[in-house]
Amino acid sequence: MTSLTVTASSHSSASAAIVYAALLDAECWPLWSPYADVEWDVPAGVDRPARVGDLRTIRASTGRTCCRERVVEMVPDQRFSYEQSAGLFASHRGAVDLAGASRGGTNITWSATYRHALPFAHRFRRRRLQVWVHDLASYANSIVIRNA
Repeated sequence: MTSLTVTASSHSSASAAIVYAALLDAECWPLWSPYADVEWDVPAGVDRPARVGDLRTIRASTGRTCCRERVVEMVPDQRFSYEQSAGLFASHRGAVDLAGASRGGTNITWSATYRHALPFAHRFRRRRLQVWVHDLASYANSIVIRNA
């Protein structure tokens, strides 16, 4: 097995602030991602925004836990980075970078690095990441349309 880095990009008419908020809003993930549930692991009764070091649990529509991720970097409206702390791809680290586009809106680049990956996995993972970044951009666009 070798390491593997995949990158996918999309454009959203939404501002970087809207895209970034969608990434942090665990309740909206089922609206744009293949996951049925994303839950931030914060102490009971604590109501605060996510921060570096926080964990989130991601579950499939079957209810099975897919992975647990730890937030490793947060630059509001610019970058959100995470690493898997448990799950099938525990060596996975990802980042979503947001940049203003010259034509307006936000360019979204999602990259992921897997320290241990089978050689044939590159095409599958890139395609899956491209779907996610496109769906995130589309979801952010729908927020702009709803609020217009």
